Amino acid sequence: MSLDEKFNKAAEDVKNLKSKPSNEDLLEIYALFKQATVGDNNTDRPGMLDMKGKAKWDAWTGKKGVAQDKAKEEYIAKVQSLIDSIGLN
Repeated sequence: MSLDEKFNKAAEDVKNLKSKPSNEDLLEIYALFKQATVGDNNTDRPGMLDMKGKAKWDAWTGKKGVAQDKAKEEYIAKVQSLIDSIGLN
């Protein structure tokens, strides 16, 4: 299975976890997904009142410089660790 196939499978698997991961895990998954699919964050930081948006923006920006293939590998590993701890439906 190619890296892209594994990545796409992980993206589907994460939607079928038995329970919702922690906010920290969700931010990590989001940041890795965005870095893997878009690359470095090039958007403006959300305003003061958008706490969720700022957290997501900060998490993604924290991955700046990570190669897209490396982000895919980290995403796959993170999703697998969540499957191991939470399980799938």
